[in-house]
Formats: sequence, C-alpha cells, structure tokens
Amino acid sequence: MQRQKSFQPEDVSLYLVATPIGNLSEMTPRAISVLTQVDLIAAEDTRVTRKLLAAFDIHTPLVSHHKHAEKASAAKIIASLQEGKSVALVSDAGYPLISDPGSYLVNAVLEKGFPVIPISGSSALLSALVASGLSTSRFLFLGFVDPKVLEKELLRVLTFTETLILYEAPHRIEKTVLKCLKILGNRKVCLAREITKKFEEFYRGTLMELAGELSGIKGEMVLVIEGASERLAPTITQQQILASVNTYISAGMSTKAALKKASEELGISRNEAYRRYHELC
Repeated sequence: MQRQKSFQPEDVSLYLVATPIGNLSEMTPRAISVLTQVDLIAAEDTRVTRKLLAAFDIHTPLVSHHKHAEKASAAKIIASLQEGKSVALVSDAGYPLISDPGSYLVNAVLEKGFPVIPISGSSALLSALVASGLSTSRFLFLGFVDPKVLEKELLRVLTFTETLILYEAPHRIEKTVLKCLKILGNRKVCLAREITKKFEEFYRGTLMELAGELSGIKGEMVLVIEGASERLAPTITQQQILASVNTYISAGMSTKAALKKASEELGISRNEAYRRYHELC
C-alpha cells in the first residue's frame, strides 16, 4: 500500500498537467504555477509545448516524451527525479494519458516511490459529455478505436447502458457514424467539434440524422452516443448477429466457432444466433 500526500512541498514529484484543448484562456493559474516552478517539462511534442510556454512567459527546460520512445524517455525522467528534480508531464492538448502518452511513465514513477500529482484542466471528452444532452450518470470512454476493430468493439458494448464516448478523426467520421448506426441502431447522438475553439460546434440528434450532415466536416471531434436502453436479447438485430459472426469468420474462425463466439458476445443462446444468422444466409 502506497499512501501519498500531494501537498508536501519538500517532495520531488511528477505532475500531470492538463493544458488547453484550443482556447488559451482556459489555462489554469495552478498549471502555470507548476510549469514555472518544476525543473523539467516532459512534452509529447516539444514544438507544440514551446508555443504554449511562450504564451505564458514560462522558461522551464523541455524534454521529449512521446509514445515512440516512451520507455527510454521514462528512464531519463526517473533519473531526473532521483536527482531531486521535479518534472511536469504535458501532452499537446488536454490531459496527459487520455489517448496520449504517459501511462507507462506514471506506473514506472510510482514503482520508484515518487508522488504523481494531477493538475486539473481542460478535457475534450468531459466537455463533450456534459454539453451533449445525453446521460452523464455513467459513461464509457473508448478513445480512438482502430478502424480495423471498430465493428468488434461496437458489438462488445452493444448492450451496455452507459453513454459511449469516442474520439475520431475528420477523414473517418462518416464511416464511423455509419458503422455505429449499423451496429448500435439509430440512437441519440452528439458530435462535438473543435471544442473551446472559434468554430466550436455541436450536432445533436440521431445517428441517422448525423450521417447526412458530415460531408466535408473538419476539426477535432468527440462522438457521444446514447447507451442501450435495456440488456435484453430481443434488442439484438439480425444485422448485428451477421456483423459479429462475419467479424470472427474474417479473423479465421469456422462458421460454427464464430456463431458460438458471437452468441457469447451478444448475450443470446447459440441456437438463437444460429437460427437468426441462417435466416439471412
């Protein structure tokens, strides 16, 4: 058991500092103070962070910490902590570790016994959620989902009642929305675009309505989707069964094995999956 008291001024620490996701006026006084006072700032992209520091007249030395060399840079950061230097970790925008590098570093730092202290601030997923008009009581953040496994991931969460949140790139948003419509059905949705920036925009409606509004859309996007209304097998459509089975067949399974796996994933009996699958085939 490790017990941490964050406000011990003599302690050398790793600070996780949230930075603005577009609007510089959302930089918090505490974030500015920490970035000014630490000995080093570890940045996902030093070029991006250098511009942020210049805007607030911060001159703390920068080191790189990106996902392609996370282990090597983590070792250097830990060495700095062991030398008595406090370090702040930032990503290009928003919270470190949320679809950004840092998870390996945090665990490595904790293993060495150093405090890890969060400095709160902007979060694209939370901003989109609270303005979506959908349930905020329980939600599931999926982050950026690899397009190759998107259908499988949507099938996995098909019966979850939690509000679903995804990040998506503009060149993939149309295909992603259509896949969501195909697998999840025509649920309520909110697409938040360019949060906190000049062209901030929210699309609220259904997945079917949203699918017709996406031509040429640009910017950083958060997709917030209504959760399933109930966890009952009758809500599973034949198209969803077909998509699940075909996903496993594409992965090399036999039809029999794919039907078994799909039935387990969708929460229906193998006989029900077999019957409804072969009605379409």
